[in-house]
Amino acid sequence: MAHNILLIGGHGKVSQLLTPLLLARSWNVTSMIRSPDQKDTIEKLGQGQPGKLNVLVSSVEGVKSEGDAQEILEQAKPDWVVWSAGAGGRGGATRTMTIDHDAAIFFTKASIHTPSVKKFLTVSYISSRRNKPSWWSDKDWAYARKVNEEVLPAYHKAKVAADEVLTVLAKERLDEEVKKGVAEKDRFCGISLRPGTLSLEPAGRVKMGKIECEGKVSRASVAEAVVRVLEAEGARGWFDMLDGNEDVGEAVKRCVKDGIDCVEGEDLEGMKERVAKL
Repeated sequence: MAHNILLIGGHGKVSQLLTPLLLARSWNVTSMIRSPDQKDTIEKLGQGQPGKLNVLVSSVEGVKSEGDAQEILEQAKPDWVVWSAGAGGRGGATRTMTIDHDAAIFFTKASIHTPSVKKFLTVSYISSRRNKPSWWSDKDWAYARKVNEEVLPAYHKAKVAADEVLTVLAKERLDEEVKKGVAEKDRFCGISLRPGTLSLEPAGRVKMGKIECEGKVSRASVAEAVVRVLEAEGARGWFDMLDGNEDVGEAVKRCVKDGIDCVEGEDLEGMKERVAKL
């Protein structure tokens, strides 16, 4: 089946690796980019691919409400949405909050509230959480806290909030669909893909699921994981990943089959209260 995918942050490094992989599966991609100067770079990614590539020049910084995000969804008409945008540390804490918090949350809400959107995947990061999960050592937790509190405090504040909105609202939509008797294959999937420190190495083998938090993973492997998670029926929840020894596709299949969701250990009631205030 040919899917229509809105890829937000299309000029990013992961997205440029991801776009040809999506198109190679005969899926259609609308790549949303910030500037007309980036258009030629993106259009080249679609050459010779079976899927159709459209380029949408529209900055996420201009998205100031869920309604603004909804207008873009109506223009692109996706059934799957991938958020891979980010301030990337440019513009300080204010710009990070504008993009990684505000715009991310607006697109998350708009996508979940759009019945024709069946999957929303965000590329987050492995330390985007508030509590120490049972499978992390004290050393892991100390590392994560250092990253979140000292190295990337604004980024952590933004990403964890966006992840929580996705988690809470995706569960609400899923519960409603189950209640209505919607078939499993048509039920909404909210996915947070959570890589470690990104590298420029070639795509390789990974570890995924309940793993440590300190380590690297190549952007090319992340791009491959996005495709594999999207095509896996019933894949939903938090997927942590680092470089490892398992084939990406097999790692995704295992996590889905075993129902592994790295949101485990987080305070879901606290999440609901925070999301209700946004």
